[in-house]
Amino acid sequence: MRVLGFGDNIVDRFTDRGVDYPGGNSVNVAVYARRLGLEAAYLGVFGDDELGRFLGEAIAAQGVALDHCVTRAGETGLSLLRVDDGDRVFLGWNGGGVTVREPLVLDGGLLAYASSFDLVHSSVYSRSESELPKLAGLGTLVSFDLSSEEEFRTPAYLDRICPHADLVLLSCSHLDEAGTRDLLAEAVRRGAAVALATRGVDGAMACDGRVTVTAPARRVADPRGIVDTMGCGDAFLTGFAVSLLRGGWSPDAPPRHRMIEDALRAGADTAYGQCFVEGAFGCGRPAMASMWRASEHER
Repeated sequence: MRVLGFGDNIVDRFTDRGVDYPGGNSVNVAVYARRLGLEAAYLGVFGDDELGRFLGEAIAAQGVALDHCVTRAGETGLSLLRVDDGDRVFLGWNGGGVTVREPLVLDGGLLAYASSFDLVHSSVYSRSESELPKLAGLGTLVSFDLSSEEEFRTPAYLDRICPHADLVLLSCSHLDEAGTRDLLAEAVRRGAAVALATRGVDGAMACDGRVTVTAPARRVADPRGIVDTMGCGDAFLTGFAVSLLRGGWSPDAPPRHRMIEDALRAGADTAYGQCFVEGAFGCGRPAMASMWRASEHER
């Protein structure tokens, strides 16, 4: 089985540690799938600056293929964060750099490449919305992270994404159970085959239009042992999707109730392990000097 992360990459700079870490939603899913034993690749645009080279080297070191990526003149995406009591706090970003400003357009060759994967994953930070109909026509599964911002919950935006997605992820830590159920049902009504919600310590929930399944989070015995929560949502999604793939999920075989239950437990296990990892997947290095300040660009 093969997983392709398509879209965003970014450097996460932890200001309290003075450390830069490689990351990005699409990158993280590819790295986590590889760590779970699947073949994985990343497809996207790297900036031609030092941070872009750092990202490429770090991702390749995880065993994730990069052979169809493109390097463009311009800066790499950079976000600033700190950790408060184990939780990541976003301070701002530079808009995603050239990766977001000049995203890949999938031509015939890249579509043929993407079609060789069992699952292609992208996100709201990838500016890949226009490419989803192309991916949906390939006969491969498509997953998409809808994040937590309200701008990505509007009917108009959901209508752009959900009809072309076999799985969507929504971060719902700010919603109660009833609100989460309603949002998942809305995503499925608008076309998503399966909608998954992560709710932090309140667990997770998945809906396929027939059943809604809930699962508790795995609790950390001593919260002081948590390194940070960077990548936990991406890890949950990856554990969930890999479990479904191993259970026989395909465009022609939607997941059964028991498969979804098992996948929720697998996602919780993967997210639990992520709590003890620095940054998205380690590989940190001392932060580079930069003139950019979080106050100039709020995420």
